[in-house]
Amino acid sequence: MAEQTETRVPTVIVDDVHIVYRVHGAGNSKGSATAALGRIISRKSSPNVRLVHAVRGVSFTTYRGEAVGLIGSNGSGKSTMLRAIAGLLPPESGRVYTDGQPSLLGVNAALMNDLTGERNVILGGLAMGMSQEEIRERYQGIVDFSGINEKGDFISLPMRTYSSGMAARLRFSIAAAKNHDVLMIDEALATGDRSFQRRSEARIRELRKEAGTVFLVSHNNKSIRDTCDRVLWLEKGELLMDGPTDDVLKAYEEASNK
Repeated sequence: MAEQTETRVPTVIVDDVHIVYRVHGAGNSKGSATAALGRIISRKSSPNVRLVHAVRGVSFTTYRGEAVGLIGSNGSGKSTMLRAIAGLLPPESGRVYTDGQPSLLGVNAALMNDLTGERNVILGGLAMGMSQEEIRERYQGIVDFSGINEKGDFISLPMRTYSSGMAARLRFSIAAAKNHDVLMIDEALATGDRSFQRRSEARIRELRKEAGTVFLVSHNNKSIRDTCDRVLWLEKGELLMDGPTDDVLKAYEEASNK
């Protein structure tokens, strides 16, 4: 009898992706604002445009049930890669294919500072495609998970009164309340105390079982080790290594200590 092999379902295919930023500088000419306005009206390009090649020919495929860490030094292209997978940043060349709707969660994800935490939970849930009934059912769980009410009734206060850590925990809690086809987390676990990080890591493990693929960008190698079974190492926009978590982190840490 032939041995049956488990079918791996691709969730994200990144095929030879290049991403280039165009940085428009004022240059040394006088009256640069007027000159810029003139170029807009005449549809001429600026002579002072610097090209930043943020991602260089990156290719990989991820599969349902995987948790994939992205590591690398600052400016290596990790966050840019996530934005491309989320469809927020078109590649200069190459293609990104996703199975289902990718959701990007970052500590800078926009919530409305003048609204209460409660209203932001509702609006954030609606923005992710949850129904009002689903939001009502999950509302208390979101608040409890975030822990922002542990020292007072902060959920009824405007977001502008929150510390950066409280706001980041609430963002993560809103995003983690829904099962995602592809969930991308950018430094979200870097905020909060160890108790919240443990809850976050446990929730990511649940998401892996219930849904598709989780991507995690973090400078905290312990969070990567606790959460991910595969790691992509980017440097200067290039994919240096793709493999099991322990193997890639060991090579990365050895290179960092040189």
